[in-house]
Amino acid sequence: MSETNHIKLPEGSIGRTTTTLNLGPTHPATHGVFQNILELDGERIVKAEATVGYIHRAFEKIAERRPLYQITTLTDRLNYCSAPINNMGWHLTCEKLLRIHTPKRVDYLRVIVMELARITDHLICTSIVGVDAGAFTGFLYVMQFRELVYEIYEEICGARLTTNMGRIGGFERDFPPAAWEKLERFLKEYPKAQKELETLLVRNRIFYERTRGSGAISAERALNYGFTGPNLRAAGVDYDVRVHEPYCSYGDFDFRIPVGTTGDNYDRFMVRTEEIWQSLSIIEQAYRKIQDMNGPDASVYHAEVPEYYLPQKSEVYTKMEALIWHFKIVMGEVDIPAGEVYLAVEGGNGELGFYLISDGGRSPYRLHFRRPCFIYYQAYEEIVQGSMLSDAVITMSSLNLIAGEMDA
Repeated sequence: MSETNHIKLPEGSIGRTTTTLNLGPTHPATHGVFQNILELDGERIVKAEATVGYIHRAFEKIAERRPLYQITTLTDRLNYCSAPINNMGWHLTCEKLLRIHTPKRVDYLRVIVMELARITDHLICTSIVGVDAGAFTGFLYVMQFRELVYEIYEEICGARLTTNMGRIGGFERDFPPAAWEKLERFLKEYPKAQKELETLLVRNRIFYERTRGSGAISAERALNYGFTGPNLRAAGVDYDVRVHEPYCSYGDFDFRIPVGTTGDNYDRFMVRTEEIWQSLSIIEQAYRKIQDMNGPDASVYHAEVPEYYLPQKSEVYTKMEALIWHFKIVMGEVDIPAGEVYLAVEGGNGELGFYLISDGGRSPYRLHFRRPCFIYYQAYEEIVQGSMLSDAVITMSSLNLIAGEMDA
């Protein structure tokens, strides 16, 4: 849908007209349900107006009527391309409020899951940037490895996209042998596919010219908007929550923070590409650390928190105390301590934060999700102004705007 507007120019000058174009909310190129009202002079964007709110679900208010463990399913629906990171971030927030200390093996298991999720998130973003530049083959090729990661999720928790993975204090059960076998296969086979995707795009003349210099933002402007994650690092700022505010024993791992220089579409693509390799390295390190563990620590997969962790079914059927705790947890009858906490993790798109206030009841008094995509999108109008219409689409992809993370 479009309409024509007349630009008022000084008397005696030749008049021009602009066209208003609705890019979204149902346009397939937006990759999500949000709207961009673009004013075009030919194919050049004169002005842009971004609109969100099409899938607002009031998660933060819903959470105020739910016990802690039932909020995990809400976090799945934020950035659904890397849902396990959302799950782990929420559990870490709860553990901070409850003062729960998790064993090292739990931390390493969580790191493996979160880095797998980061790879799939970046894999989707980088391959979709290729699609929007006209290269569809790479997207189809690497999707088979996203499928393999989803199969690993299935082995761990039974779900694929919206995983509801883990529990407060750890995991519901230990990783089965099939999960480790598929993880080994992924670590063995995926690097070759990633190299081939890079060969297809990184030095491709068409891809380079479509992405280099377009959608750029300076480090100063990115910081002013509140950018974090790959989009901030692409602008030249080496901020990563895993390094600057370590959680889940990330301090035990050796990895680099890729940093760009121009903050354009190409740099965002390259930063995410390099982060995939760093995530693969972290997963391999965590896997080795778990294999090297001995004694009781070699099989632990959750902390000792009976107030928030469902007992084994065999115990529920045979022991009264286990049955009582099962009932209290399922019915949400466990009070949480009063307090105010904020915890952030390095999500696929940047700093994913949870601000939780408890008044001592059975559910949060207030809860706020810091969604990085919601913050990026504020800058979209400025970033695309003056660029071509085709650049608006590829910029949207390289920013990795996920509609579910914009509307909470």
